[in-house]
Parts: sequence; structure tokens; C-alpha cells
Amino acid sequence: MIRFEEARERLLHGVRALGAERVGVDLAPGRVLAEEIVAGCDMPAFDHSAMDGYAFASEDFTGDGPWELPLKGESSAGGVLPLFERGTTCRIFTGARLPDGCDSIAPQEDVERLTGPDRVRLAKVPAPGAWIRRRGADLARGAAAITRGTRLSGGHAALAAALDRPSVLVARRPQVTVLCTGDELRAPGEPGAEGTIAESNGTFVAAMGRAAGAIVRIAPFVRDDLGEAEREVREALSGSDLVVTIGGVSVGDRDVMKAALEKAGVALDFWRVAIKPGKPLCVGRAGRTIALGLPGNPASASLTFLLFGVPLLRAMQGDREPLPARWRMAVEGSLRRAAGRMEFLRARIVTSGGAPRAVLLPNQASGAVTSFADADALVVVPPEKERVDSGDALEVIRIAEV
Repeated sequence: MIRFEEARERLLHGVRALGAERVGVDLAPGRVLAEEIVAGCDMPAFDHSAMDGYAFASEDFTGDGPWELPLKGESSAGGVLPLFERGTTCRIFTGARLPDGCDSIAPQEDVERLTGPDRVRLAKVPAPGAWIRRRGADLARGAAAITRGTRLSGGHAALAAALDRPSVLVARRPQVTVLCTGDELRAPGEPGAEGTIAESNGTFVAAMGRAAGAIVRIAPFVRDDLGEAEREVREALSGSDLVVTIGGVSVGDRDVMKAALEKAGVALDFWRVAIKPGKPLCVGRAGRTIALGLPGNPASASLTFLLFGVPLLRAMQGDREPLPARWRMAVEGSLRRAAGRMEFLRARIVTSGGAPRAVLLPNQASGAVTSFADADALVVVPPEKERVDSGDALEVIRIAEV
């Protein structure tokens, strides 16, 4: 077995973005930016009002207040800029350009509109610069707006649109084929003989792969036959950036997938990692295609794909941060364990008294499908730690951030 950190480092070593394509900004969220977006103009592009109110020249206020000024002109968002006369005030609306000669704005609730001739009264002088958003305050022309390798959010897409970018260059989405193996498998909802089970691992892998930006295809089930498994692996390798096999990589007499990968031309880099659950994991390459052989137990398959498959897919898209963040927090629950392997315990994060804590789920078995349905976090237990007690502060990975 090799250590978890070494295994993941070897998996990600040398992985680069697969290519790029251009998409509209409305389709950009969730994709990884493959270019540097630089502001082509100042943002905002002009000085404008942050409030509905009145624009003034602060030097026009002399002596003791209150002050009365004639109201002349109006500046509205997208409208014609009025000519400002010193010694007067100009009506102005949120987002409207600041007339030349004005240097402060008073919100309309601080200004009394007098009856009769258009005049206003102020009891308090607005400070120079008040309620004005200055040109270039957000971004100056030529400044880096969004860096290459950023996984774009809705906010990033909105910023690109605000910079007048109708489209952006993003990394190509990896093509993934999932091979679920086992004579016992049947599709959910289909009738089957006694002893068969509805296949669910592929559903989890496909969902998490798509969430990471990949295009995922679940291939027909592969039976526990070496010849059939080899043929299916060869076919999957020919059109995929990543082939994920589930099951058949351990040491049982009917575990044929590891041998099938090798016979199909996959050069294995490593097999078996010192983690729990998920030890029988194998990783290899056939040309430019990466093969990831996951164990078949549901919790093991789900965990290994989260820890290895998802970061790999992110790296294939040039993501600057392919690995999930780790948060340190108190654990609630206890567990005795044999030292030697890094363990990832399924947990739920709860908050009480203003502090989050990770509550361990009661069923940590590698075959438990329920554990990942209930979990939203993984508690990382160091290899040397023989017991976990309530109150221990351990590193935690939020599954949503994987």
C-alpha cells in the first residue's frame, strides 16, 4: 500500500487541461476559465450616483445653514447629462452620471423640496464625495478581472458580462465512461433473480462527475468474465479521457477488473492505498486516457471517487484549486480503530452556540449506501490515531466542496 498523499500526488502529477472551447457567459457558471479576463474599460465607466437624491458643488455652501438652492436640471440613468450651474442643485437618480462641477450628493430623504419655484432646503451639508461611485472604483482599465483556472460562479459570469464579454474561453469538459462490474447487478426498477441488487455506485459517480464539470456515460454492466471485461475496457478507453471501473479490483477469485485493465493496455501506476474505506484502488494510464479502478463496496466506491476522481476531473479542466479545502472543527462521537491507515469518517456538520461541529454517523461500514445519503462531511483521522473522542479537533472536508 502507498500513503494517501503520495497516491493523490502521483495521480495528479502532470495532468493538464484537455483543451478549450468558447461558451456564452450564460453557460459559463461551473466551467473553468481557460483565459485571463482583463478589464477593457474602467468599472464603473463614469462617476455616478449611488442614491436617488440631489447633486451639489460643496463649495457653494457658505455660512450657517440651513441652505436653500434653486433646482435646475435632472440626471437619470442612461439619460442625457445636464449642464450644471454653480449655486444650484441637480436632481439625480441611482446609477445616473454625475454632472461636471458636482462633487457631492445628498440622499433625497435629507433634502426638503420647497413649494412654489423649484427650490430645495438642506440642514446638513453633504461631505465632498458623498454617495458618489467613482470611475474605476471596482476595476481600472487593464486590471486582471478573473484569473485563468477559476471555476466560474454566477458572479464571475455577471462580471464578464459587465465587462462587455458575450462569451468566455473555458476548458473542455472531460469525457468519462463508467463501467460497473458484477454478475449480481441489475438496473434499478428492473426485475432480477434472488441475490441480485440494484446498481447504485454508478449513479453516485456519474452525479459527482457531472457536478465536477465532466460529461459522463454509464456503460452497460460488465459481468465477472475476464474476456468480456477486457473488451469493455478497450472500448471505453478509445473514446474517453477518464475510464472509471467500479468493483473487481480486489483479490477475490472473481475480481477480474484489475487484470482486464492491464490486458487492455493500461499501465498501472499503483494499486492499493492506505485509506479506510477504499484500500483496493488502482490507477493507471493508456496513452492519454486515465483509468481509475474503484472498489465495489458502496461507501468505498463513493469515497475513493470523491477523494481521487473529482480532483482529477478538476485538474483535467485546469482548475487552480483541484483539491478540497479542509476545515478544523470539533468532532461529536467516539470510535476505536486500528492504527495504520488514514480513515475518512462520514459525518454531518451541525452548528450550536455559534460553533460548527462534525457529528459522526453511526454506520461507518464500507458497504453502507445510507452513509453518503446522510453525510455532508468527511472527518479525516490520521493514520496513527487509535481512537476518536467527542471534543477532538480534526480536519473536516465538506462534501459539497469536494
